[in-house]
Amino acid sequence: MKTPSLLLLAAFGLSACATVSPGPPESPPSAAPVTVRIVGLNDFHGNLEPLRRPLRLADGKGELHEVQAGGAAWLASAVAEVRGRAEHSLVIAAGDLIGGSPLVSSIFLDEPAIGAMNMIGLDFNAVGNHEFDRGWRELRRMQQGGCEQHTLREPCAVENPFPGARFRFLAANVITPDGSTLFPAWDVRRFETGRGSLEVGVIGLTLKDTPTLVTPSGVEGLTFTDEAEAINRAVEQLDARGVRAIVVAVHQGLHTEVAWNDKSCGGVSGPLLDILRRVDARVDLVISGHTHNAYVCDFAAIDPARPFLVTSAGYGGSMLTDITLSLDPASGEVLARSADNVVVQSAAPGAASAVFPAWEENGTLSAYVARYVEAARGESERPVGRISGDGRKGGSSEETPLGNLIADAQLAATRSAGAQIALMNNSGIRAPLVARADGTISFGDIYAVQPFGNTLVTKTFTGAQLLALLEQQFDGEGFVQTFSFSDGFALAYDLRRPVGSRVVSATLNGAPIDPAASYRVTMNSFLAAGGDSFTVFNQGTDSVTGPLDLDALEAWLRAAEIRQLPAEGRVTRIDG
Repeated sequence: MKTPSLLLLAAFGLSACATVSPGPPESPPSAAPVTVRIVGLNDFHGNLEPLRRPLRLADGKGELHEVQAGGAAWLASAVAEVRGRAEHSLVIAAGDLIGGSPLVSSIFLDEPAIGAMNMIGLDFNAVGNHEFDRGWRELRRMQQGGCEQHTLREPCAVENPFPGARFRFLAANVITPDGSTLFPAWDVRRFETGRGSLEVGVIGLTLKDTPTLVTPSGVEGLTFTDEAEAINRAVEQLDARGVRAIVVAVHQGLHTEVAWNDKSCGGVSGPLLDILRRVDARVDLVISGHTHNAYVCDFAAIDPARPFLVTSAGYGGSMLTDITLSLDPASGEVLARSADNVVVQSAAPGAASAVFPAWEENGTLSAYVARYVEAARGESERPVGRISGDGRKGGSSEETPLGNLIADAQLAATRSAGAQIALMNNSGIRAPLVARADGTISFGDIYAVQPFGNTLVTKTFTGAQLLALLEQQFDGEGFVQTFSFSDGFALAYDLRRPVGSRVVSATLNGAPIDPAASYRVTMNSFLAAGGDSFTVFNQGTDSVTGPLDLDALEAWLRAAEIRQLPAEGRVTRIDG
């Protein structure tokens, strides 16, 4: 503390002969952190237009509201506004930009979904499982552009040539036969701050189970490695070049028991949880996807040694995640991080909910989407029949009238191949079947339900093989995956019983399945190749390839003036 005499000297100046011992030097003021804004996206699935059904979202008081959301033109405005909040920004997606898409994108091989993301300003996309729906060669065309044909459908129908993605696909755990990754494992974005440059490393990858979720021929020759190991290898490489801020975009996700805007990480579960527990603690942020859930979770609440954020923005461009990283300008280390999910409300003016932000439609992108909508209009609006009943989608382990309808259509379409039973994987039903007021259904409606272009395959199985196949629905590998079955087949199961004996009964036209008999069974080509881990499908013999699944559904709808959706009851859960 200064003495009174020294205080006076300090106030009035020192005489020429006065001497004062210098004090300790003052530390220079700390440089202010540099903010990098990141927009997190996931599971866009080619949803160029607003989602067909409104979201039901809770507000801060827990009250539910219906919100019209999504659409590339509104997403573009939301992304631009978030990026504008900081001088330095990135847009990063965690996979499934394409595949499982509505007709307006899928019928054009998802070229417009890539074009829309180019216009939105996406920087990086981690490949998801649906990126491989049309095979890895077609995925490379999505990156590189051009009109080389890899599918039954002609490319470049609207934009010729197709320019390809201006953003970078990343695939840290997808290995080609020569040992390289299909796309780069990581990339670095450098920001010039006026006080030097700062770097943010971005690692991208998909779930290792991708080969079980796509047609095997589409990933033939590729190896999908462990997610945590791939991330940690990339972290070491980034750290070796001095990158201290590290973001992971991974197409795998969590399930939570809390609302989309609750950050408590309540009831967190799912395959990503085990991956994150093994991830290098030098990771600062994980942008995730695949489960179509919306969450922001501070992983330090689960593992204090790993204080990174884990985010997901739901499905279909209906939300984005607004993420802020504060970086030390000297070291490049992340000092703080925060994130919020933002609803991309796309309701018409005057109809928007005041509870959520309302975004303006980006005119340039709206015109781009309209060009594709017009190109698809004739096929999309073509009537294919009428229905009566509930066309809801349901979950992968939930029997629905829609699933039963599809199975009935597939059985009818393959009777000539001797089919006795048809089964449909509920995870392959991508949208509800919503009729007009008079029950009319369009081709666009059924395309949204089954957008993959699978063919129908009929094979012969012994009764023993069929029973083993049915047991695979409940084998404890991941979640329960029940089929929808055609008319005349009935299944009862009990999850309290040991794995391998959970099928209580399986009958065809009232008669139990005979292990020694033979049965002709129809499924789509995805399942026929062992998709969704149903490996017993590979054991079938005398394979006959039939029509496209979509053609079968259209023919079934046209065959009746009004097609009644079948009632539930073909599958019975005894322990439920």
